[in-house]
Amino acid sequence: MSNARTSPGRVGAGESAPRKQGRSLTALGYTKPQTYEELRAVLSSGTVHFPKRLRQVAIFLWQHPSAVALGTIAQVADQAGVQPSTLVRFAQIFGYAGFSDFQGLFKDHMKGSWPERADAERAAEPSANLHFLHGMVGASQASLSRIGSGFDTDSFEKMVDLLAGAELIYVIGSKRAFPVTTYVSLTLSQQGVRNVLVDNVGSTAFDQVGCIRQRDAVLAVSFSPYNSITPDLVAVAHERGASIVAITDSTFSPLVKLSDTWLEVVESDFAGFRSLAASLAVGMALVHGVVARRTG
Repeated sequence: MSNARTSPGRVGAGESAPRKQGRSLTALGYTKPQTYEELRAVLSSGTVHFPKRLRQVAIFLWQHPSAVALGTIAQVADQAGVQPSTLVRFAQIFGYAGFSDFQGLFKDHMKGSWPERADAERAAEPSANLHFLHGMVGASQASLSRIGSGFDTDSFEKMVDLLAGAELIYVIGSKRAFPVTTYVSLTLSQQGVRNVLVDNVGSTAFDQVGCIRQRDAVLAVSFSPYNSITPDLVAVAHERGASIVAITDSTFSPLVKLSDTWLEVVESDFAGFRSLAASLAVGMALVHGVVARRTG
């Protein structure tokens, strides 16, 4: 969960990352990733540019390592919204013969991180609804545990500094991110911090950010598939010179290039329903930090 741009391991120079299908990174002088962390370093470097379908695969692999580790190639392809052949092609780009070999990176990474509930405990569940509740609780716990194991403290402190120093804070998020931004805006107001919740009521979002100035700041929240209005609104703030901080879920988010700093928060899901526990926790921590900085 970091905004650091790690350079991929290269053993040669002189040619850019591949844009054509069928050419491997290793053939162009990149070290074949041996671990999930090395793969993430290459993906987050900003030097590899994928066609649309391969980019879709990269985002899914980044956000759902457990699903990749546990699933068959058909299951992973279905969840990622691509054909199995696209997964094979993606693996080959990184120097692997096929998807099963490439999948080993994810299996090694996830080893020991799948807490299994006892059969007796599962059998004791009285209903499917309670089973779903337990699943959502587990997804929330998994999301929160990622923060504990990989929190980018430097980015967090910079976000607090920029927000605390702003004259007015604009809070932007839509669709799944909207509950997070609504609660952040509410708690900021309750603590006496002036802010504007950009809620797009009456399709007025662009009017709501129309008066943003260089002395203001934006806290933007956005999750894949990044098809909301949020990046366009943040682009307006970027053009006006306002400070921009973001909570998003991968280095592929369009908010990354627009932001002064950002935090990666990846939420787990259960049965197609995704948790917001980690995003809300980070949002509340930001509010606490801003209030403490302004009153300290």
